[in-house]
Amino acid sequence: MAQSWASFLLLALFSSSLLVCGSNGERVFLYPQSQKVSSIVSQRYRTAYHFQPPKNWINDPNGPMYYNGIYHEFYQYNPNGSVWGNIVWGHSVSTDLVNWIPLETAIERDTPSDINGCWTGSATILPGNRLVIIYTGADPEKRQVQNIVVPKNLSDPYLREWTKAGNNPVIQPVGPGLNSGQFRDPTTGWIGPDGLWRIAVGAELNGDSAALLYKSKDFLNWTRVDHPLYSSNSSSMWECPDFFAVLPGNSGGLDLSAAIPNGAKHVLKMSLDSCDKYMIGVYDLKSDTFIPDTVLDDRRLWSRIDYGNFYASKSFFDSKKGRRIIWGWTNETDSSSDDVAKGWAGIHAIPRTIWLDSHGKQLLQWPVEEVESLRGNEINHQGLELKKGGLFEIKGADSFQADVEIDFELTSIDKADPFDPSWLLDVEKHCREAGASVNGGIGPFGLVVLASDNMEEHTAVHFRVYKSEQKYMILMCSDLRSSSLRPGLYTPAYGGFFEYDLEKEKKISLRTLIDRSAVESFGGGGRVCIMARVYPVAVVDGVAHMYAFNNGSTTVRVPQLRAWSMRRAQVNVKGME
Repeated sequence: MAQSWASFLLLALFSSSLLVCGSNGERVFLYPQSQKVSSIVSQRYRTAYHFQPPKNWINDPNGPMYYNGIYHEFYQYNPNGSVWGNIVWGHSVSTDLVNWIPLETAIERDTPSDINGCWTGSATILPGNRLVIIYTGADPEKRQVQNIVVPKNLSDPYLREWTKAGNNPVIQPVGPGLNSGQFRDPTTGWIGPDGLWRIAVGAELNGDSAALLYKSKDFLNWTRVDHPLYSSNSSSMWECPDFFAVLPGNSGGLDLSAAIPNGAKHVLKMSLDSCDKYMIGVYDLKSDTFIPDTVLDDRRLWSRIDYGNFYASKSFFDSKKGRRIIWGWTNETDSSSDDVAKGWAGIHAIPRTIWLDSHGKQLLQWPVEEVESLRGNEINHQGLELKKGGLFEIKGADSFQADVEIDFELTSIDKADPFDPSWLLDVEKHCREAGASVNGGIGPFGLVVLASDNMEEHTAVHFRVYKSEQKYMILMCSDLRSSSLRPGLYTPAYGGFFEYDLEKEKKISLRTLIDRSAVESFGGGGRVCIMARVYPVAVVDGVAHMYAFNNGSTTVRVPQLRAWSMRRAQVNVKGME
C-alpha cells in the first residue's frame, strides 16, 4: 500500500527533532539533548557479505588475481590496530569471490627496502604460469621503492608463503624531477611494442602527476623509459594507477598478457581527490604512450569509477570467466576513536565486473554474479504506480541485509527540468540542494533504506531527470545526511550524472546492496555507482524499513521490483583456514 512521503517527513520533523536551515541552505536537524543513542561499538555494524578481516585496519586491495583455480585477495593491513600504520599485506583466498578463507600475512616489513611499510602493488602471471608480485616498500630513508616477491611453494594452492627477490629494490626513485616520497603503486604488467614487459608507477614528476613507464625482459631488472605512459599538470600525484584494455560493448575482459584485439580501447585509472577517476583512450604502440580520447583541464569533470566512498581500486583479468573484475576500498566515516573502540576499520566494496559501453565513452560496472548465491527469499512486486508523494514499503526482506532491484518507468518526459552544466563541477552540492524531499518535474524517485519507524533516520538513493539541449541527463544521489542520529559522522550527499536516451529507453534501473553499515548502489545499468557507509541507530536497535518513493510531479511506474534477503557469507571467519 502506497503511503505519503509528506506524512512521514512531518512525523520525523515534529516527533523528536527540529528542522532548521543552516547558513549554506542545508537542512540541519537539531535533536533534544535528552535523546540517547546506543554505542557505535557494536558487531551489528560489521558487514555480513562485504570483504573485511576479523579485526584491525584495512585499506587498498592489492594484487587481486585468479591463479590455479583460486581467487586471491591481498590487502593493506595493520596487524596491530584499527588505525593506519605498520602496513603489511594481508591475504585471503576464495573459490567464489563471496566466501573467503583468511591466511597468514603474505608480505612483512622485514627487509631494508620495505622496513617502513609494504604498500600497494599488483600481481602479474608470466608465461609458463609463473607468478610475480611487485609492490612499493618504504626504505629506512622513507624513500618509496619497488620490490618483487614470488611464491615460495607453487604446490601450495593457497600460496601462503612468498620469497623476496635478492635484488630488491628492483626500481628506485632516481632520475631528474622525481620526488622520492611520491613514487608508488606499480601496475600489473603488460607486453609492450618491443616484446618487453611494461609496468607503470604512480609518481610526482617535476610537480606534475605521472604514470611513469618501466620495461624489463625478465620482470626482475627494470629500466625507466624516457617518457611517462601519461602525465598531467592538473595535480601533483596519482596514487594506485591501473591500466587495462577493454572492447566497446563487450562485457568480456581482456588479458594484458595476451595480444590485444583490434578496436580495443585502453583505460588509465588513477586515485586522487579522495576518489578514483579514469580516462579512456588508446595505447599508441609507436610512441609507447597512452593517448586519451578527451582531455579535460578541470579534473572535477573527469569520469569516476564510483561517486561515493570508494578509493584505491585494483582490477584483474579473471581467466575463469573471461571478465575483468575491479575491487575498491571503502573507509569508515565515523571517528578514529570510534574505530579504536570497535577494533576494526575499513571494508572492500563488492567485486564488480567492469566493461566499456557500446559507445566507447563510459565504463559500466555490476556486482559479480556470484553475489546472487547469497540471495534468500524473493519479494516481487509488479505494476506499481507512484504518484507525487507516493511511498511504497518493501516488506518481507531483511532490511539490514538485502539486494534490491527496481525498474522505474516514466509516464512522461515533458516535465523534465532544464539541465545546468555548472552542476557537474560540484554534484554533491547539487544533491544537497535537490534532496529527496525537494519536488522536481521528474523526480526525485528512488529507494529509501535503513529507515527508522518515523524516518528520523533514513538513507535515500534517488534519481532526477533533466533535459539539456540535445539529450537527457540523469542525476543519481545517495543522500546520507539523515542516515544516523549519531553525532560526529561524515554524512555527505553523494551524486553523479549520466546521459540517457529516454526517447529509446523509458526505464531507469536501480540496484542497491544493503549490508548493515554499507549501502552500495548501481544506477542506469551500472552507469553510476555509489558506495556509502552509514551507522543508523536502527541497525543496533534491530528495526528498519525500506521504501520505493516518488516525490516528483510526474507519476512514475514501477513495472518490476524485486528484493531478496541476503545470507551471511563466510568472510575471513576464524578457524576456516
